[in-house]
Amino acid sequence: MNVTVDRFLRCLLTLTAPAALLSCSRHQPPAMPPPRVTVSQPQVATVTNWDEYPGHLEAVEMVEIRPRVSGYIDSIHFTDGAEVKASDLLFVIDPRPYQAELDRARARFELAENDLQRAEVLRGTKAISEEEYDSRSKAAREAKAALEVARLDMEYTRITAPINGKIGRRLVTVGNLVQGGGGAASTLATLVSMDPIYCYFDAPEAAFLRYRNNASGPSSAGQTTSPVTCELALVGEQGFPHNGRVDFFDNQVNPRTGTIRLRGVFANADRVLVPGMFATARIPAGPPEPTLLIPDVAVGFDQNYKFVYVVNATNVVETRVIETGPAQGPLRAVLKGLTPQDRVVVNGLMMVHAGANVEAQEGPATGALPAGAETASLSAAKP
Repeated sequence: MNVTVDRFLRCLLTLTAPAALLSCSRHQPPAMPPPRVTVSQPQVATVTNWDEYPGHLEAVEMVEIRPRVSGYIDSIHFTDGAEVKASDLLFVIDPRPYQAELDRARARFELAENDLQRAEVLRGTKAISEEEYDSRSKAAREAKAALEVARLDMEYTRITAPINGKIGRRLVTVGNLVQGGGGAASTLATLVSMDPIYCYFDAPEAAFLRYRNNASGPSSAGQTTSPVTCELALVGEQGFPHNGRVDFFDNQVNPRTGTIRLRGVFANADRVLVPGMFATARIPAGPPEPTLLIPDVAVGFDQNYKFVYVVNATNVVETRVIETGPAQGPLRAVLKGLTPQDRVVVNGLMMVHAGANVEAQEGPATGALPAGAETASLSAAKP
C-alpha cells in the first residue's frame, strides 16, 4: 500500500513540475500608459447673447384675385408662378355683353340729355310745369349714373394686378363661367408681395419688456420708435444670414401662454424667403459682454446638470459642474463653473473619467469665434 502511494506521488510531481516552471517563466504585462487627451483654455470674447424663437413667414400684402362682374373667361395673360407688377393684365372676361350694355346706356343718357335741354328751353317760356322739368332732370341724372355703372362693368372685364408680387397658379381656365360680385365671387388666383416679408413669432412677457426698453417703447400705433435688431434663419441654413428689424409689438399679452406676438421685417430681394415658411428668429438679449466660450462638444450631460472634464496641475481629471448660456456657433457660453485658466478636455473625452491620470496635450481652442465677436478679458474670474 505504501509503495502504491509513493508511486502516485512521484507521477503527480512529474506532471506538475513542467507546468510550475512554465508559470514562473511568464512575464507580467507592462502597465498601460495614461490616455492622451487634448486640453485647451476657455476663450474670452465679447459676444452678443441672443434669444431664439420659432416663427413663420407671411407676405406683407396678399390678395385673392376675384372678378367684379360675371361672365366667361376669354383670355389669361400670365404664367403660373410669375412675378407681376401692379396694373398688369391678368384675366379678360368676355366683354361683348358689357359693351352692348354700355352702348345702350350711352344712348339712353344722350336721349335724357336732349329731353332735359328741351325742357330747359320750354321752362323759360313757362310751356312745361316744374313737375315735368324735375322729372326730366331726374331721368337725365339716372341715365348718367347708369352710363357710369355700364362703363365700370366694361372696365371690370379686364382684371389687373392690384399690387406687385408673385402670382400663384390659375384656378380657372379659358372658357369657364365665373361669378362676380360680393363674397360669392369666384377665386381666380392668389397674389402675394415678396419684398419685404414679415416673420411673426411669440416672445415671453419678460423678454418683451427688455426689447421694449431697448426700443424706447412702442408707439401708440404699435410701431417701435427705434429699431430692434432681428435675424432669421430658414431650416437647414447655417447661422442667421437674414438681417432685419422688429417693427411691431402686438397690443396685448396672451394670458394663457404669457407671450406676446412680435413681427420682424426682412428684405427679400433674392426671393429666398417664401410666405408660409417656418424659420427661426433671434433678437439680442442684451448689450455685448465678455463671456467664456468653450467648444460645445466638450459639454457633457448628467440628468439635471451639465459638466466638463478639467485636468488639474497634477494631470488628474476633475469633473466640473457648469452653467451654460446660448450657443455661439460651434462654441458654448459658460456662465458659471469655469475660469479662463482651467484646462478643459476637448478631445479624448471617451477615454477619461473623474480621478483618472492622463497625459494632457495643449491644443488650440476648437471652433472659431462667432461673427462679430471680439476677444476680451474678464474683469473677474467666473466662479
